[in-house]
Amino acid sequence: MIETKSKIMLLFPDGVGIRNYLYSDVFKGMEKELVLFHAFDVKTEQAVKKITSIENSISIPKYSESLKEKFLRELICLSRLKYNAKLVDNPTILTNWKSHHKGIFKTLFYKLIALASYVCSSYNRILILEKWYQKAIRNSAFYHEVKSILIAITPKKLFCSHQRGVQCAPIFAAAQDLGIETITVIYSWDNLPKARMALQADKYLVWSDYMQQELQLYYPEIKEEQIFVTGTPQFECYKQPENIIPKEAFYNQYDLDLNKKIICYSGDDVLTCPDDPKYLDDLADELIKNNLDNKYQILLRRCPVDISGRFDKIISKYPDLIKQAPPLWNFEPNSSWTTIYPLPEDVKLLVSTVYYSDLVVNLGSTMAFDFGMFGKPCIYINYDQEDKVDLDWSVRTIYNFQHFKSMPNKEVVLWWDSNDNLTLSTLLFAKGYNIENLKHWSEIIIGNSKKASQNILNVLFYEK
Repeated sequence: MIETKSKIMLLFPDGVGIRNYLYSDVFKGMEKELVLFHAFDVKTEQAVKKITSIENSISIPKYSESLKEKFLRELICLSRLKYNAKLVDNPTILTNWKSHHKGIFKTLFYKLIALASYVCSSYNRILILEKWYQKAIRNSAFYHEVKSILIAITPKKLFCSHQRGVQCAPIFAAAQDLGIETITVIYSWDNLPKARMALQADKYLVWSDYMQQELQLYYPEIKEEQIFVTGTPQFECYKQPENIIPKEAFYNQYDLDLNKKIICYSGDDVLTCPDDPKYLDDLADELIKNNLDNKYQILLRRCPVDISGRFDKIISKYPDLIKQAPPLWNFEPNSSWTTIYPLPEDVKLLVSTVYYSDLVVNLGSTMAFDFGMFGKPCIYINYDQEDKVDLDWSVRTIYNFQHFKSMPNKEVVLWWDSNDNLTLSTLLFAKGYNIENLKHWSEIIIGNSKKASQNILNVLFYEK
């Protein structure tokens, strides 16, 4: 048994929250008071403990979700999606529900959920489903196994890095039944409308006032005093000069020309933007057509979990124009999300990429806010390819997603509306663009990006 009066158990159901909550200042200097409760494999566990200096760790027991638990959880999700779509009059929210499944059993299972959702459209019925789900997870062997672990460790608080982890629901239920305070963060700016809040917590930490309002809108049963606006440590790294790699070292490392400006092309995952390589091709082609390749070079930062090789053909087509700065993440092919996590070196790589680039081109990602940290503009791709990889996919759907309703105006970014010469050259020189618009949007979404770590600590230790 680990003995400490203010022990905190850190629940990491996967590796995506490691950068924000273990590489930042949130828990620095508290390593002996922390117990890492994780789903990592042995290799990942050892690496994370070494990187963070956390000595005590426990693996989350194997979780096998029962058919009843899964049915209720998925029914809650679909019912909430339908409710949310009507609540804000935005049908794109329903795209978060996958309607196509492989195999006869899965197809029938999800068709039954779809049928059941028709009688669960009212919010009162959704809350009844939530009660049934909470009862179901407390009847599982996993719940009792976790409860025994918590009794042995006796943490004062349980902090979760991500609100979506399925196994987190019974873990939080066991903690609450033992009188252990539970705290979760809402991981990203687009999470709340998606109805994937797997757990119920005593406290919820959100990025901004906007996100607080969203949480109260989609989950009115959560009391206002349970929600704390802390900001997110995700952007604190940009305020730390030590994260900027010296210029010559950075340019030499990624074969960049010191005499040319850098356009960062930030890739998405395959599902979010299946036509990413085609847009990169368009960008390179238009630079050459406009004789701008003697002034600009492209630095590709692909999505950390995209190891598909889909950009290779385009990179080989423009070897002198397109350079790569691959994200420094641990990623084992054909492995689970629990083995995917950023290496500490990737923080410096990301910050330096933003610092030395003049602007970023992407499809609607948070990289707009990353570049805004250094007062750099963002170009959002806003046209469909004629020969789309996925005929059902369209940028028109993407920019109608609910989280883009947070834009105070369309001038927060530059819009690349077609791949013609005049449009692109105008965008690259950012004529008439006012960075204050992006700063305003950043304030709405990410709130206070300077004191997030301290704000989180204040909630953990000083708020009652």
